[in-house]
Amino acid sequence: MNRTITTRDLPALMTGIMATLAGIGIARFAYTPLLPAIIQEGWFTASQGAYLGAANLLGYFIGALAAHSLSERFSPRLVMAASFAGIALSFVLCAGAGGFLWFFFWRLVSGIAGAILMVVGPSLALAATPPERRTRVGAMVFTGIGFGALLSAFIVPLLLGLSLTVTWGTLGLLCIAAGLLCDWGVAHLTSPITASSVGNSSTGYAGVKVVVLLVIGAYALDAIGFVPHTVFWVDYLARENALGNQAASLQWGIFGLGALCGPFMVGALAQRVGWQGGLMIAFAAKAAAVLLPVFSLALLSQSVSSFMVGAMIPGIVALTSGRLAELVGPTAHKKLWGQATAAFAAAQAVAGYAMSALYGAWGSYAPLFAISGLILFAGFLLVLLSRGVQQRHSSGQQSSKHSSNHSSNQGRQ
Repeated sequence: MNRTITTRDLPALMTGIMATLAGIGIARFAYTPLLPAIIQEGWFTASQGAYLGAANLLGYFIGALAAHSLSERFSPRLVMAASFAGIALSFVLCAGAGGFLWFFFWRLVSGIAGAILMVVGPSLALAATPPERRTRVGAMVFTGIGFGALLSAFIVPLLLGLSLTVTWGTLGLLCIAAGLLCDWGVAHLTSPITASSVGNSSTGYAGVKVVVLLVIGAYALDAIGFVPHTVFWVDYLARENALGNQAASLQWGIFGLGALCGPFMVGALAQRVGWQGGLMIAFAAKAAAVLLPVFSLALLSQSVSSFMVGAMIPGIVALTSGRLAELVGPTAHKKLWGQATAAFAAAQAVAGYAMSALYGAWGSYAPLFAISGLILFAGFLLVLLSRGVQQRHSSGQQSSKHSSNHSSNQGRQ
């Protein structure tokens, strides 16, 4: 079975990677290292800055709900182009100090557009990839998240040395470049794989409905678990623990490096233990990594936490996407992936606002990491439960089939 990446996969990879690069890598993660600078420059207070971060999460929920129907009603290529334009405008039009509501609106727009790209891009890439290469390509399309985090970690601090205005404007231009590359990929995609070519979907949606719901439930808990690292981590290190912007930027760089490596790590993991086994390992690793800063803020602890949470963010996204495609096939994947992304986004938006409120009440980010680690462990338990449900369902089907065969043999006798 050929599992290596070939030039035939380039359009699918370009479609997926550029969509995830802009959708989360830039639209979301680029804001994290901007947050301390925005507060220090006096554009907004710490509390307002946290709520602006949460505005992106609310937009992500709205976009996730709309993504599937929009891509069915209009050309996916047009929907994706409009989304790239929305993210680019959200940066360019916020390149100067402005009112809170203006920034809130454009952070909301970037969230809506980002979610649409995250649902439509990977689904198009998966559907256009032959089954034998889907594990590798399905994981690699999410490297865009890591590229964006890495880009924001190293480019944003350099640009901030010039000015905040230059930083926002440059990020907008990067989104335009990503959009042009993605459009080339979409234009060169092969025709989607038909449902009949997918063996795993033959069991039918009804047969795996409980398993699907448990996987989506775990994915929603993952959304809560990663809020502190993606919204507050840099500010937590730089200001709350007085480590300074340079040390915090280094950790965001390690986070970005992890996010880049994550899809490769889980791609190799999924080939060895399957999508299901990989998902269990990823949840356990991420829960431990999120809890680590609660016990130690030594440089090694910070770095391990940054790298592993960074790696498991796109890792769990890729594993969940792959697991759902395995359960229902790539044809039904886009609709189900849209629903999973909406559940993820709803949990993320609620968690974003709740954690912003808790920070306002407690004046410390530290308890938020403890809460998130425990919630990720609950996600691990749901994935474990889904495996048990599937095993019982499979054994039940086999015993039913055996009984049916036994009865027919008796009838013939």
